[in-house]
This record gives sequence, C-alpha cells and structure tokens, in this order.
Amino acid sequence: MAKNLTLYFDCFSGISGDMTLGALVDAGVPLKDIESGLSLLNVQGYKLKARKVKKCGMRATKVDVDLDEAGGQGARKWSDIQKIVKNSSLPKPVREKGLFIFRRLFEAEAKVHGSRYDRVHLHELGAVDCIVDIFGSLIGLDILGADEIYASPVNLGSGSIKTEHGILPVPAPASVELLKGVPVYSSETSFELTTPTGAALISSLANAFCPMPNMNIIKTGVGAGTKNFSDRPNIMRIMIGGKNSTKYRVQSTNDGVTVVETNIDDMNPQVYEYVMDLLFQAGALDVFLTNIIMKKGRPGIKLTVLCNEDDRENLTDIVLTETTSIGVRYYYADREILKREIKKKKTKYGTVNVKVSGLDGKSNKTSIEYEDCKKIAKKFKIPLIDLMNTLNQ
Repeated sequence: MAKNLTLYFDCFSGISGDMTLGALVDAGVPLKDIESGLSLLNVQGYKLKARKVKKCGMRATKVDVDLDEAGGQGARKWSDIQKIVKNSSLPKPVREKGLFIFRRLFEAEAKVHGSRYDRVHLHELGAVDCIVDIFGSLIGLDILGADEIYASPVNLGSGSIKTEHGILPVPAPASVELLKGVPVYSSETSFELTTPTGAALISSLANAFCPMPNMNIIKTGVGAGTKNFSDRPNIMRIMIGGKNSTKYRVQSTNDGVTVVETNIDDMNPQVYEYVMDLLFQAGALDVFLTNIIMKKGRPGIKLTVLCNEDDRENLTDIVLTETTSIGVRYYYADREILKREIKKKKTKYGTVNVKVSGLDGKSNKTSIEYEDCKKIAKKFKIPLIDLMNTLNQ
C-alpha cells in the first residue's frame, strides 16, 4: 500500500482493540496479511474472523478473535509477554512498539494495585485476544504505511464494568492511568466505550489529539464494537489521506525512539563523561546534558538518553547505578530524519568520511566526520577549526 499516509482516529464512540482491527481491515488491509504477520509471534489458540455488520444503520467491519482451549490461558506476567515478543520474527519497529504498549499496560495495572510492573499479572489484558488485538493493529498500521497518526478526543462512556477484581466504574482504573494527558470526555452511554487495550493503543500511537488535521482524504475504515446502542453507532472510524505538504522525507516510516530522562543536582560533574561513555557503549543512540533550574532554585542537569525500546531497561539500570539519580522517566517519541549515508572523500591530507544527508533525493547537507578531523589535525599539527572549515568547503 501507499506510504507516507496521515491517519486520523475518530473516537466519538470510544476505541478498543477489535474496533481498531476492524477499521484497518475495512480500510483495505487484507486480513490474511495481518494473520501472516501474527504467525511470526508463534501464539496459538485463536482464529481471526471478519464480517460486515451494521450499527445504527452504519456499515462497519467487525473483527473477532475466536479462542479455542489453547487460547483460554488468561493471566500473564510482563516476562511472559517479553519472551513471546523477543522470540518472534516480527519486524523490529513492530516489536518495539508492541513491547512499549504492553509495558505501559503492565505499569498502569501495577500502579492501580500498588504492585510492580514485573510482578503484577494481567488477566483480561494478558489473554491471547489482547496480544492479537495489539500486535494485529500494529501489523495493520505497518502494512498500511501509517506515517503520522492523530486522534480526536476520546469518549470513555459511563456506568460500571465487571472485572476479575469486582465491579469497577467506567473508565476502568487502568484506562485512567493510560489516558493521562489525553483529552477525554464521557457520554451518557452506560457502557465502557474505551477499553484499556484501546486506551493503550491510541495514547501510545497518536502524535497529537486534535481536530482533523489538514489532509487529502483517500479512504476511510470503519470498525465495529460488539455492543449495540440505540442512540449511537458503536463504531470507530479512521480517515486516511496524504499530507497536503511534506517538508521532510523520513528514513523509515516506523522510525521512533524511547526517551529516558532524569534530573540530577547532587553529583560530581566529572562523572558525567564516564556515564555518557557507558551509555553509548550499551547502545544509546544519543546522550546529552541540559542545564536546568530545579526546586528551591538549585542548578541541575537533565540527563537525556535516546534509545531503542529493547535497550531501555539496560540503559536505565546504568543511569540508576552509575549516577545519584533515584528515578527516571521515559516516553516513546516519533521522529523525522533526513536520509543519510557515509561517503569517502579524497583530500590532500588523505581520505576522510563525509556524512551526506538530503531531501527528495538531493544531497543538500554534508559534514566531515569529526573524529577524522581530529586525527588529521593532530597528525599535521593544524588548528582543528581551520581544518574543519577547509574540509567542509
């Protein structure tokens, strides 16, 4: 399918995992391609079925995850999900986003129950159908070529729901944790319109929650929930279109990073260089320091680490072990980067590496690798700044 697409999730009647899958299939993503992608997870005990339905006169696609006896095992721990995903053959971006979403689910549930994310069991959320909903949606979005995702404010519904922990109010406590910072509202519909799975998906994937952005609509997809309401169609729509203007060309449509940050105001500054070297050696994509003013007017340093989600735990351990920090925060961030490559350039001082980046196939930015400049400056006893100016001309 076409790439560089903008998707808008219209959550006027909430969002759930099956609604998201239904909308993607309705938009033209072949169900067999989603099934093929899910087979790389090696999760057994289910079948996917898609059918056309009507909700308050509105046509939609309903995707069901039918479980057999093997799929009935419910409670899972974070380590179980981690093992399933890391042992899969899914594309790396899908694995990373899936782990990120499930980690948020476990952390939300753990906070609600006063436990740790790596100790809590997920019952409703740990079942096969939840794994299929989340990874099926990510696979569908990858097939579709979702470049930017936006969403409307999210309708939560009202009333109460029956769970493993008894009767709970809508929205469920885990959904509240997952939707912090997201614009939400509650209609009078006495039902859980937004499930924890739906909350985890949209809060993790949306670049922003806003009115529909400027876009040229190409197609729509309508996914149905299970319940029928008399006052509204139980559906979630996605509008798919091209951007009205595109300034950058991204290197990968699924290129994103996890950002790990901590504020420090009580550490010997000599230690930062050592810690930064450790972080880079452990796989950090970038590490940088920012001067900040903390409480009571104390000057401090914000240590920021950019990394792949698979490396986050190891890098967090380094920060907490090697610095005076007693806690970190982290979040997933999309990014847009120019296409880049390293080329060789012959100079009178020898061959050097040049980083070339460009837009629309044109090379409009070049930069001599700094380490090469350092070596030449030392070898020929030339001021580094003069050499860099000469080589970069």
